[in-house]
Amino acid sequence: MTRETKLILCPINLRHAEYDYGEYEEAVAMAQRRNAKLILMTVAPEFERNLNIQDTEGYWRDVLQKFLKSHPAGDIDLEVLVRKGSTHREIVKVAKERKVDVIVIGSANPRVKDYLLGTTASHVASYSPCSVYVVRN
Repeated sequence: MTRETKLILCPINLRHAEYDYGEYEEAVAMAQRRNAKLILMTVAPEFERNLNIQDTEGYWRDVLQKFLKSHPAGDIDLEVLVRKGSTHREIVKVAKERKVDVIVIGSANPRVKDYLLGTTASHVASYSPCSVYVVRN
């Protein structure tokens, strides 16, 4: 029996603007096909390196909104979420809190090309309470 997908979580790392966002595109397409809600999430660092940023969560919420303007999601039910803390822990925490059906996450870190998965995707796949769809960028 196929499980029904009602809620999809797609975390994206906006600090790497030059990278491909295949996970976002796949999550949008999956939400359209399954008539599911999509939570687009980014995680602000616990300690911002840029000292000019006073409101870390507000800053990254604005960056996420700009991302959505340049990458429209169409007519799907979309929620934007910014969390602050450790990326892999916050993704798993949101998945548990919101009872997410599937996480669509990218695995692209240029420093770990020789590994199967990046550290964040690996942690999420290991500790997530739901299915994880890893998009290799």
